[in-house]
Amino acid sequence: METQTTASQNIKLSPKYFFISLGVIVSLFTVSISFIHLIFETLDKAFPDVLTSTYQYGYNSWSYAGIQTALSVVIIFFPLFIWLSRIWRKEKTLSKNDQTLRKWLLYFVLFFVVIVSAIDLVTLIRYFVAGEITMRFILKVVVVLGISGLSFWYYFGELKRDISMPLNPKNYFWIIATALVLSGLFYSFKIIGSPNSQRMLRFDQKKLEDLQSIQGQVINYWQQKQKLPENIEALIDPLATWQVIPKDPEFQKGINYEYKKTGELSFELCATFKKPIREGWEENNRYGAPEPFYSGKDIAVSSIPSYAGFQNESWKHDVGYTCFKRTVDKEKYPPFNIEAKGI
Repeated sequence: METQTTASQNIKLSPKYFFISLGVIVSLFTVSISFIHLIFETLDKAFPDVLTSTYQYGYNSWSYAGIQTALSVVIIFFPLFIWLSRIWRKEKTLSKNDQTLRKWLLYFVLFFVVIVSAIDLVTLIRYFVAGEITMRFILKVVVVLGISGLSFWYYFGELKRDISMPLNPKNYFWIIATALVLSGLFYSFKIIGSPNSQRMLRFDQKKLEDLQSIQGQVINYWQQKQKLPENIEALIDPLATWQVIPKDPEFQKGINYEYKKTGELSFELCATFKKPIREGWEENNRYGAPEPFYSGKDIAVSSIPSYAGFQNESWKHDVGYTCFKRTVDKEKYPPFNIEAKGI
């Protein structure tokens, strides 16, 4: 009876080993795909291609969303992958079914590495033939071949390893993989900036959006009354439940936006910024420029501010207190009252 029980234990599949193996393969695929995506996105920002980019002024909240997501995934899943792999490799007494599962896992990983590498290389060569930037192409190929070669070397070695033998404490795979991931994370942070830098850019983006909203309300006020408001409080309309006069996000520190009437048709909008406005080529979309925003009205008579992220040169600013001078063009923004257009 005891012999039959022992024989059964030597055959059955261990739930623990099954789920550890599942965790290893899921975390491996997640880390590999996210890391490649992270490096590709970062290289696109570091070496923007003017043929697949748009010239941008200002900070777009979605501009680094891909890098931020990939960073988050790699930071969480890479340590998880190391931990699960360590537990998985320590298993020395496996049943026949566990050993079969182990071989399936290893062969599947090798198959996955080859297929994904081939697809990535085909895609890269396709873009290179179409005129991809040479340096960016070379770096991407190096990354794909490096990750693929490292993974294939390690898991092919695992396929040949005798699990009953003690583990080699000097496993260079983990040293190289950790160095590679840390280098990728460092490079990505260098391109997008620290979390504090990103927060300052988002503050500035919010301020530009608010100033554009105030500017739109000032122009709308002029179109309705044929005069500029004396102060920002004059824009408040208790009957317009939809209207909001924005306040500086740092209002609690005593900072707020300023509106100054400087003439019959001229005014200034002022705010304090943390960083100079960004300008240059940004690859927001690999397959073309972002869709422009249309308000649905004739731009000549619309007082709707420009869409956030597409600010033109009139919103350039440096660090610190900045005022934007504006003059209402009566031909571009005619009064809403048709009879008053001759004024």
